[in-house]
Amino acid sequence: MDLGGDLVEGIFLERVNRFLARVEVDGREVGVHVANSGRMKELFVPGWRVLVRPVAGEHRKTKYDLVLVDMGQALASADARAPNALLAESVANGHLKQFAGYTDIRREVTFGDSRLDLMLEGPQGRCYIEAKSVTLVKNGVGLFPDAPTARGAKHLRTLITVLEAGHRAAVVFVVQRPDANAFATSDPSDPELAEALRSAVAAGVEAYAYNCEVTERSIRLDHSLPIRLYAEAVGCA
Repeated sequence: MDLGGDLVEGIFLERVNRFLARVEVDGREVGVHVANSGRMKELFVPGWRVLVRPVAGEHRKTKYDLVLVDMGQALASADARAPNALLAESVANGHLKQFAGYTDIRREVTFGDSRLDLMLEGPQGRCYIEAKSVTLVKNGVGLFPDAPTARGAKHLRTLITVLEAGHRAAVVFVVQRPDANAFATSDPSDPELAEALRSAVAAGVEAYAYNCEVTERSIRLDHSLPIRLYAEAVGCA
């Protein structure tokens, strides 16, 4: 996914609230939109270099979106909207063999009372996919979520109803940084979601995880990651 060439360097100062941060850009403090409701304490460190995108719009309260965080040894994507686009692009380009053969890709589709990220359709039928943004990595293990998310558990339960309706269903956890070699649900952060994932997989919902290669110009899905139980992942980390 091309990030374009308009990103601007800044220094992270503080997170003001769920969707607003203060960043120093060109020597002055500006408000920056944070498109991620996670806590992200491991990335939002005062003094760290970030990359923001200028965004115009008369109804906007801020003139920038937060895009990337420089962790020193690597970059991380901070935009929770990116996995949806990354997944759609990867499927369209044939980079995900498990989703090959579908001729139509639709984003943000409604099923029941939920909105899921992707619906693929082709001769083999329909496949509904939910993409989850992961930014927390501890000892090489990507963990999701970093805060309770009732919406996340709801989407997993919806994927079970997708199966019951005769369609294929999958959840893809996208670790938006390169330093993860495994994935696990963060059971202490949200035991309901962890149980929902176990129930979904037991019912036949497919689960996948990937880390990402992140540069100042692009983000792409990189390596497939093994999905482990939390206790196993923490014990091995």
